[in-house]
Amino acid sequence: MSRRRLTVLAGTLSAAAAATALCVAPAATAASSASPGPSTGPLAVDSGSSVEEMSAQWLAEEKGLTLATARERIAAQDKQSQKAAALEKSLGAKAVGTWLDQVTGVLHVNVTDAAAASKVRAAGATAKVVAADKSELAASEKAATARAGKDVISTHVDPVSNKVVLTVPAERVAATRAKIADPSVTVEGTQAKVTTQANVYGGQQIEFSGYVCSLGFNATKSGAPVFITAGHCAEGNQTFTRNGTTLGTTRGWSFPGNDYAYSSLTSSWTGIGAVDMYNGSARAVTGSSSATVGAAVCKSGRTTAWTCGSVQAKNVTVNYNNGDGTYSTVSGLTKSNTCTEGGDSGGSWLAGNLAQGVTSGGAGYGVNGVCGQKVGQPNVAYFQPIGEILSAYGLVLKTA
Repeated sequence: MSRRRLTVLAGTLSAAAAATALCVAPAATAASSASPGPSTGPLAVDSGSSVEEMSAQWLAEEKGLTLATARERIAAQDKQSQKAAALEKSLGAKAVGTWLDQVTGVLHVNVTDAAAASKVRAAGATAKVVAADKSELAASEKAATARAGKDVISTHVDPVSNKVVLTVPAERVAATRAKIADPSVTVEGTQAKVTTQANVYGGQQIEFSGYVCSLGFNATKSGAPVFITAGHCAEGNQTFTRNGTTLGTTRGWSFPGNDYAYSSLTSSWTGIGAVDMYNGSARAVTGSSSATVGAAVCKSGRTTAWTCGSVQAKNVTVNYNNGDGTYSTVSGLTKSNTCTEGGDSGGSWLAGNLAQGVTSGGAGYGVNGVCGQKVGQPNVAYFQPIGEILSAYGLVLKTA
């Protein structure tokens, strides 16, 4: 399919939107003059304190917290995410989603019965017995998607409301709501254009076939150096270059369905276990995790550089409009309110020092596809979780 025409319909937004996948030419996605360009030499590796401070500053502004409180929330969120994952695993089908309230610092776990609620409280989290379990929500999501048909932009389950959120173009909200009588489904509209953002430290620019993307993370495969990026960037087994020198060749890619890929890394390059922060330093990668809903995250990419937000939803399904009347669907994505634009595809997502995933797409507004905050609209971004990528290809994440 044409990278220029690949359109992504995605996003749970409060305003109406369409979504597009952007593997675009470099001239069309030049980095903003407000952001420094990609670094070409060695970077000072930041062990974490400055990134945690950036996340705290964002959280304080976003949630109306004091900076001291926001710092406490950031310091605690990794353990909270680990606790959330452990509870979901131990409770199995009795757990129906977790989320972190950054205002209070409380981890919430939805459960199906009182016994499960007792286990949650014993672990130090807040439990809520909800009406709909995982199977019921899955059935509602499937039925609502079928009723909405081609209008569907994205779907996911919101753990805060314990409802399915279905996003459609703004002008189709009323008609879609009329079709769906299920009280466990919320229909929202959006005006943004959501795209996969195609456009060696993580987050730096990579080039292929006249287009640009961003590198996600460096890794190894059976001891050999490789790097990870988005699947739609590698579609067709691309050979990647950087600064006119061959970077590597695609060894595996998956899109649609998933949106991930990995490439060899030639001996001309040394892959560093760190992510470019676009301020003259790099963020050390010490491992990977899956931050819970509500956790603060930051991303690195060649167009919008280093930006931060929070995890808003997991297991999001996004429909990509190919521009010819057909659609490509990607499932299992994580949604965030972080600024991303064309060229950021494949770029790195972190929570603290822990890798989270690589950029798949996001909402772009207006003819230039800018992120929401630039035009007074919501930011919407999607990333492919790192754990699935490492598992799919048997990769080992490179750490600093």
